[in-house]
Parts: sequence; structure tokens; C-alpha cells
Amino acid sequence: MRSATTLLSSALLFVACGQGPAPAKADSTTTMNTTNPAAQLLTVEVWSDVVCPFCYIGKREFENALARFPHRDSVQVIWKSFELDPSAPARAEQDTYGMLSEKYGMTREQAMERTRGVRERAATLGLHYDFDKAIVGSSFHAHRLIQLAKTKGLGAEAEERLFRAYFTEGVHLADSATLVRLGTEIGLNTAEVEQMLAGDLFTDAVRRDEQEAQQIGVRGVPFFLLTDKYTVSGAQSEEHFLGALGQAWAERTATAAEQR
Repeated sequence: MRSATTLLSSALLFVACGQGPAPAKADSTTTMNTTNPAAQLLTVEVWSDVVCPFCYIGKREFENALARFPHRDSVQVIWKSFELDPSAPARAEQDTYGMLSEKYGMTREQAMERTRGVRERAATLGLHYDFDKAIVGSSFHAHRLIQLAKTKGLGAEAEERLFRAYFTEGVHLADSATLVRLGTEIGLNTAEVEQMLAGDLFTDAVRRDEQEAQQIGVRGVPFFLLTDKYTVSGAQSEEHFLGALGQAWAERTATAAEQR
């Protein structure tokens, strides 16, 4: 069983999204310079759910930090599946506010107010959240699409497109025709996406990621595991992620020097 150590001590800016429970090919946002094959990548594994508002915020904050990181060309980002509610129906009867009201025992008005701060935080990152349009339901098949995309080196593109579809466009992510369209938009073969959705391909890949999350104690997302050792949990700030990357890189460099 893998273990992880919490990296840095600052408090979470936001609570990670809800509680819940090996990719076919590692997908990287950036890859190592092939002119130096001896160099080892700094891996960052990210468990997230495309219906989690904090996951989209955390993704953007991390990406902004990575863009500033001097060694970004030696960082590999691997996206992992995590369902906030594995038992969710394809389409829930409630909208977002109804779901929050039921889950947290609050009024609809309180639920609407609770989302206001999230929308405002997202807006500071250039993300537009429209909770009025969001269709609550299962994200399982969306995760299968991500797993397929990862085998084509398009995992990051799938994550981004699905996040935008859910939070900005009000797209139903459990609808097969919609997933085929979104998959095609990012460059996947239409027939291959249709074949995947018609059967159970990549179901095992989704379940493996979720089982691994349970093994290392992931209870909420987004959850970032750096170099298979250090963790950052929640929608942290860009500066926090930059510090985490720097600390992980410094230890990686020191370890490499000791082994020479």
C-alpha cells in the first residue's frame, strides 16, 4: 500500500469536494526533454471529479503554478478518476441547489448563497460557473471517456472540456451522445468513443483509480500526490502549489545527488 505525507502546513482555502470511495497509459501535461533521457520526471497524480467545483478551481490554480515553475518541462501530470457519488443516478431529480439542500440540511436560499463564493472564486481564475444550468448526475461514463483519452495523450484535454461542459454549458455528462460529441471535439475517434460507451471498456481503469484513492486515504478531491510521497489536498492557491512543486523538486534533486 502506498503512503503519503502532507506537504506544507498552511490551512485549506476551501473544503475539498465530498467524500467517496492504473491508468492504461500515463497522460502528461508536460513531458521531459528527450535530449536528457537520464532525467527523471517529477510526477504529480491528481484525483478529481469533473462535477466537483473545487476540482476545476484547483486544476486552474495548479496549472497557473506549473506555468511559473522553472522545471515545468520535467513535470508529468497524471489524471486519476474519483466519483463524488458512485451511487448517483444518471440524472438526479434535484438541481444543484436541491442537492445541497438535501445533503447539508439547508434551505434552497442558503444553498444558493453557499455557491456564490465558489462562483466568485472561480471567476478570479477566468472560470464561469453557472449552477443554474448544471445537471446533477453520475460522472462515471465521463471518467471512462477520460481514461480513453489518456491512452491517446489527451487526458488533460478531456478533463478541461468536461469541466467546462458541466459548469459553464450545463451539459449532461451521463448522456452518451453528448460524451461522443465532447470526445470528438478534443480529437478522439468518434467510432472509438461510441464503441467504448456501448460496452464496459475502461470501467476497470476507473475502479483502479478509485481503489488506489481508498488505499492512500483520499477522502475528498481535488487531491494531488507529488513524487508518490507528498500530498496537497483541496483547491489551494497558486502560491501554495508553487511551493509544493519547489519542495518536491528540491528533495528530488537532493536524492539524485546522493545516489551519484
